[in-house]
Amino acid sequence: MNVSGKKFSQESIGSERCEELEKSSSFYQKVYSEIEEIGWEPLRRLGGDLTFFSFHILDEKRRGHVLEIQLDRDYPKSPPSVSADVPFMFTLDWSISSRLKDVMFQFHKHLDNLQEFWSVLDDIDKSLCVVDVKQPSRASPVRRIDAGNDCILVVHINFDDPKSLPECRFIGPAPPAMHMNNLHMIWRRNSKKWSKEKSFPENLECILGTELPKPQGLQEEDDHQQVECGICYAQFLPTDEELGTRSGTRTDYTCENISCNKSFHSLCLTDWLRSITTTRQSFDVLFGNCPYCSDPVAVKISNK
Repeated sequence: MNVSGKKFSQESIGSERCEELEKSSSFYQKVYSEIEEIGWEPLRRLGGDLTFFSFHILDEKRRGHVLEIQLDRDYPKSPPSVSADVPFMFTLDWSISSRLKDVMFQFHKHLDNLQEFWSVLDDIDKSLCVVDVKQPSRASPVRRIDAGNDCILVVHINFDDPKSLPECRFIGPAPPAMHMNNLHMIWRRNSKKWSKEKSFPENLECILGTELPKPQGLQEEDDHQQVECGICYAQFLPTDEELGTRSGTRTDYTCENISCNKSFHSLCLTDWLRSITTTRQSFDVLFGNCPYCSDPVAVKISNK
């Protein structure tokens, strides 16, 4: 290759790299600005290349949901891939002019449509003895309920009409087969007694003609313990002018791990995370681990 040809090749490669860097910079700026529109507070995880992140979203009943979003490099030409702890995903309405806030808006609408479904599941989980799982998933319409005498009642809740008579089956070991057969016959005979005016547990007990086992060891936590900060062990921050608007405020951050559920002042959690060498910072958000359960936590750094 002659000198002029080699020079042209180097200039071409350099030009391509500049274009690639320019595209990357434009992508980062766009994603950053769109996260700003949503707000950094609900952000829980953020990929280093900004192509993956997750948000913690509260529905109207204050139930927490994790929405995960995956972006292609040609975003927004290609729509985001979304996933969440819901029984089925919504069909994303997307155009080249759409933004991440539109994804959030559509997800909130989807959550609104599932409120009655989750209320029924919550009623079951709190009032009856659900077996095999420590924390039943909100994405699953199936619940395995202790029906007594080593028999399990498996119910499948209808997404579209959660208060309607559910599909069900009875399972258990071979010896008490007669008991299961009796329950089957009772269910078929009394299924017409199902009423949408009654709660789900009440309907089950009405149809089966027996009181179902209740959760064992279920105790309400003391309100004081629920709001006490897991770092400073106080319910309120000190009343101090240096704390600005945070002076005297309650705990405002709770670990998403339900088995942990520790509450913190975000200010205390920020200071604690800053003292840990493994903590990462992206823009004005700190990413680290819960002091109690080590699950991921993310807290926004704000001026006092």
